[in-house]
Amino acid sequence: MKAARFYGKEDLRIEEVPEPSPGPGQVKLRNAFAGICGSDLHFFFYPESLPFPLDEPHPLTGATLPQILGHEFSGTVVEVGEGVTDVQVGDRCAVFPLAVSCGKCAACLKGLPFSCRLMGSLGSNAEGGGLSEFTVCDASKAHVLPDGVDLRMGALVEPMAVGWHAAARSGAEPGGSALVAGAGPVGIGAWFAFKARGVEEVLVSEPSADRRALMAALGARVVDPVNEDLAAAVASLTGGDGVDVAVDAAGAGAAVSSAVAGLVPGGRLVVAALHEHTMDFQPTQLMMGETEIVGAVGYRPEEFDAVIAAMADGFYDTTGWVKEVPLEGIVDALHSLRRGVGGKTLLRLG
Repeated sequence: MKAARFYGKEDLRIEEVPEPSPGPGQVKLRNAFAGICGSDLHFFFYPESLPFPLDEPHPLTGATLPQILGHEFSGTVVEVGEGVTDVQVGDRCAVFPLAVSCGKCAACLKGLPFSCRLMGSLGSNAEGGGLSEFTVCDASKAHVLPDGVDLRMGALVEPMAVGWHAAARSGAEPGGSALVAGAGPVGIGAWFAFKARGVEEVLVSEPSADRRALMAALGARVVDPVNEDLAAAVASLTGGDGVDVAVDAAGAGAAVSSAVAGLVPGGRLVVAALHEHTMDFQPTQLMMGETEIVGAVGYRPEEFDAVIAAMADGFYDTTGWVKEVPLEGIVDALHSLRRGVGGKTLLRLG
């Protein structure tokens, strides 16, 4: 089968590799689509910034380079292993990529496997990435898609679940208001999640004109935080009170500072983006506003299913912000995304 295997910095090769076979409790998928994630950009351009060594076998999975990338993917079950009863041949699935965690550390014991230092994910440090024609995974990781959700949409479940988890962590309630800083895939996912959860007054702050246009086409209220008055836009949205919650999906210090400043007293900011740089911050404003800042990483299996259900109910629209390229175009796509091209890129695998 064809697969995109990562060998090292800016070295990603489309190669022929053996097809996998499912073991007990596993299923084999014919992959259809796979998305390119920000972490894939880190793999390709900045592997030295990753929180785990790539040239040593993972302590739990044994995976090492070369590694098939891709953790946002969908496919159709073509074979099931011994003991599998909940998933059948022909089922169309979105794959929950978290493969392992240690189960013993403080994070795991608190039910936070994505915070485990030994966390292993398909497409990064566990065998079975989605950028291949076939993948084997545990049957429990294959979330079956209903008739109203196609495989193209199925590949978006994982990145949309990141935004869903961020919205859930915010504690936003129906009828409330929110600010989303950053209109990349996580920000788009947070915007959809807020709307699906009944939060109607949502403002998206994004300096890129291209990304603002994509969000506006979806019906979002947008603002340019560089050349426009973000504080005035927040005041206009909320009658001068400030938003109930905010999500940092930008990974920039300025986004955090402006989001905190735009919160109503007692509001909450969710940091859902990787930050490559430190920032200056005045904590007194947290004290004076009794403001909360929390983190959000990954998602829970029930949130994965909640996104699928919301997709089936018509809350997600891919018009204008999702594009497809063949697997052979992945390197060009990585360079385009590095230049800040907006929207989401899916690789066609089938």
